[in-house]
Amino acid sequence: MLEFLEPPFMQRALLAALLVGIAAPAVGIYLVQRRQAIMGDGIGHVALTGVALGFLLNTSPVWTAVLVAAAGAVAMELIRSYGHTRGDLALAMLFYGGMAGGVLLINLAPNGSTANLTTYLFGSVTTVSDSDVTAILWLSVFVLLVTLGLRRQFFAICQDEEFAKVTGLPVRSLNLLLAVTAAVTVTVAMRVVGLLLVSALMVIPVAAAQQATRAFAATLALAVAMGVVTTLSGTVFSYYVDVPPGATIVLFALGLFLLVTALAVPLARWRSRSGGAAAAKAGMPVAAGPGDGSGEGAGERVGGGAR
Repeated sequence: MLEFLEPPFMQRALLAALLVGIAAPAVGIYLVQRRQAIMGDGIGHVALTGVALGFLLNTSPVWTAVLVAAAGAVAMELIRSYGHTRGDLALAMLFYGGMAGGVLLINLAPNGSTANLTTYLFGSVTTVSDSDVTAILWLSVFVLLVTLGLRRQFFAICQDEEFAKVTGLPVRSLNLLLAVTAAVTVTVAMRVVGLLLVSALMVIPVAAAQQATRAFAATLALAVAMGVVTTLSGTVFSYYVDVPPGATIVLFALGLFLLVTALAVPLARWRSRSGGAAAAKAGMPVAAGPGDGSGEGAGERVGGGAR
């Protein structure tokens, strides 16, 4: 029944998928909060140059992609901060330059061709090596340490940068750290879902979780759980049906989003009725509020104005 666990390549694939399923939504929730959901896609374009540079230097493409993607993410953040009028144009040139640089460098590499980039563009989790798993493990640990250890600070700057500055938080440093963490997450996920699809895994589980809960901590936990479910189930499904795992994982995530969205409205109504009945039984007035009226996570709400 569990024969898919027997091949060593599937053991590596499932471990890599598990790590990516945890790390991608953990940083994606902050990008969604800041309305920068497409940032992962932009970093993926830049990371392609890093992958090609790894082939050119005959070294691990994962680590060169980390360095180039981190530099690109820092540049994006600086453009966002200072490029008020022409920032969108500068970002577009950065994205296209990353793609063009990757194609150029891969053709300069010995025995290199654009075919070498396919597994990084669309993912190939079943070809993950032991060294890839080791790199993904360490990079995922870094992402989780940053996103969970600094979750209150990141939440503050995502909700209101000006308020965060008033409270004394190092907003610029935190913004740059978040950008670098997003870049690391992209390189973590590129072997599983690919550089062109990685943004979906950072955003879709978060968007699905937001349909079910409004509290930040609950949304983060649920998004990570959904990320793990979709990456593992998509990997196993691709093993049996022989379809591309990256695309399968993203489609599974979209299916889960549609399912949660369909269930969100009746769930909110049930919560509202349950809360009203409990309040009436206790002899308390029922206050009308946004969403489901439960007041869940009033201090930390995803997408709300509370701080």
